Parts: sequence; C-alpha cells; structure tokens
Amino acid sequence: MRVITRAKLKWFWQQHSDAEGWLKTWYAVVKAAQWESLVDVRNAYPHAGPVKLASGKTATVFNVCGNKYRMAVAIHYNTKRVYVLWLGTHAEYSKDAWKGRL
Repeated sequence: MRVITRAKLKWFWQQHSDAEGWLKTWYAVVKAAQWESLVDVRNAYPHAGPVKLASGKTATVFNVCGNKYRMAVAIHYNTKRVYVLWLGTHAEYSKDAWKGRL
C-alpha cells in the first residue's frame, strides 16, 4: 500500500512525541500490506473500524497509542493507496467536528 502522506504523520508525532513509535510502525505495516478489504485491515489492527463522514464517504479509524489518539484514513483498495485524513486526540475525535471537514 502507498501512504499519502507521511508528512502528516511526522507533523503529528512532532506535536505528540509519544505517538512517534506507534505511527512509524503503522506506516511500515501499511507499506508492506496488500489489503483488499476491511477484513484484511482488521487482521493487522483488530480495532480499526469504519466511520461515516459528512461527505457521505467512509473513513477507517485507527486507535493510536492505546486509544489516546485517533487517526482517520481513506483506504482505496483498488489503487492500493491510504490517504491520511485526520489525526487528533481521543477528546477531539469525540467532538465529531473533524468529520464535517472531510
């Protein structure tokens, strides 16, 4: 899979240094993956799940650092691309305001 873009991950871990190791590992796992569906994603990340966005599209949300942070991505299985849409704290995620921007 191709991750678009690593820069968003780096920006986040520069703000939240405790997330750096987890995000670097996630990036390596995703780059090596050949996901075809959410079932494949859940084999690697059992707590990943779909979330409906304001646009009507669906994002896949990952629990980062034991659910301290959340990350929403768009996975395009047909083109093998993963777009990092949003990263934030669990508290920010719970407010749902991020969904309206995507």
